[in-house]
Amino acid sequence: MGSLPLDASLRPLDPEVFSGESRAVVNFLAEYYRDVEKYPVRAAELEPGLLCKLLPEAAPENGEPLEDVLEDVRRDILPGLTHWQSPSFFAYFPMNASTAGFVGEMLSVGLNVVPFVWAASPAAAELECVVVDWMGKLLGLPQRLLFSGGGGGVLQGSTCEAVVCTLAAARDRALAKLGHENIMKLAVYASDQTHVTFQKGARLVGIPPSNFRVIQTSASTGYGLTADAVRAAVNRDVADGLVPLYLCATVGTTGLGAVDPVRELGEEARRHGMWLHVDAAYAGSAAICPEFQGYLEGAELADSVSTNPHKWFLTNTDCCCLWVASPRALTSALSTDPEYLKNVGTNSTGKPAAVDFKDWQISLSRRFRAIKLWVVLRRYGAVGLRAHIHRHVTAAKWFERTVAADKRFEVVVPRKFSLVCFRLRARFPEDDTVDDLNRELLAAVNSSGRAFMTHFVVDGKFVIRLAVGGAMTEMKHVMDVWELLQGKADEVLRRYQI
Repeated sequence: MGSLPLDASLRPLDPEVFSGESRAVVNFLAEYYRDVEKYPVRAAELEPGLLCKLLPEAAPENGEPLEDVLEDVRRDILPGLTHWQSPSFFAYFPMNASTAGFVGEMLSVGLNVVPFVWAASPAAAELECVVVDWMGKLLGLPQRLLFSGGGGGVLQGSTCEAVVCTLAAARDRALAKLGHENIMKLAVYASDQTHVTFQKGARLVGIPPSNFRVIQTSASTGYGLTADAVRAAVNRDVADGLVPLYLCATVGTTGLGAVDPVRELGEEARRHGMWLHVDAAYAGSAAICPEFQGYLEGAELADSVSTNPHKWFLTNTDCCCLWVASPRALTSALSTDPEYLKNVGTNSTGKPAAVDFKDWQISLSRRFRAIKLWVVLRRYGAVGLRAHIHRHVTAAKWFERTVAADKRFEVVVPRKFSLVCFRLRARFPEDDTVDDLNRELLAAVNSSGRAFMTHFVVDGKFVIRLAVGGAMTEMKHVMDVWELLQGKADEVLRRYQI
């Protein structure tokens, strides 16, 4: 392709160059996906700063050919990546990619519009309204959370953003009655399994860390948060003069895949005027399958619900659906009205003619995420997406049964979706080496390069997590990782002379 011309006639969006270089990148990625299993799943233990030594100290003065750039990616970048799209990636939660997701992302970044107010790209804003309602209906959400039922939704970049926005809305709704000087009285409630982003979000909106209640769960409830435990914590706080503000119910916790009882917690939240948020970041995608929709039963009591299609719904990152029952509560906390945006996207009365999504999020600028999710829904349809979920759940069921059948291992909590939590058993009640055994087993598997998993600690136990959900993951990959685990377990146990 040659280097860019050195004169002043740079044409950064020349259609012919755009077409040729885009093809080159698509071919590069297709080759990467064909060969992804050749790479160690987890990045090698590289020396920090190594890439800085490989790359020049300053940006180039003149443009370079794309083939040189791609060769540098192949030689210097790919070896230092953890390969999230490897079919043997079982760590954290999946970060799905798909052909449809990539096509949608290309359309999003190619069109490169900024639909922060309706007039800035009317079709983009309206498509977002359509897509979030489509998603809500597919997941069985109550009508009150949809635009068609008086609520509404927005596509955020992550659950973290959704959490901050809903906490801000809950805060302002409460302080409108209490007075802003009473912010130090507000209390937020979550379980010891709730994602830590809620504690971070609470700090960001001004809730004192001392007013964040982390309520203990137990194996007897599958590590779900109980209404009784919430009630006890709330009653103590009310007696101390605090004001219950916000309660999080999680469907599919990060550590164990636990599920909180949404209806029971919703009723408790209603009793105290708390904002109830349902965090279904991972497992919400499974609700496209009717058999999983029961986990969201009671969502009509929620003020907000969120899920991440970029985890398990074949939608390339980033994409988080946030639904709210009262758009006004959200926009009252987040809206801005600078002079340079006044009367943009309004009708002749001066009132908003449509949704201005700048008032539904933290930032002003935003991406055209709706077209990406729209392409995924159009290309795969509900039937295809259900099959995607079912394939992973079936593989996880097999893995759970197989682990339970091996007397050396135990399943720590019953599987609900496609996350299996397991470990080598303790040999006797006071076996203080069992955690070390499991740490060594996980390290051995990950250092092999043939698979990547992560861990959790619950009730003082070190637990290995296997999260099935990759777009390229098939049953054979789950069977392969079990074979790998068995072999590494033999090695570890021999070292301990067990």
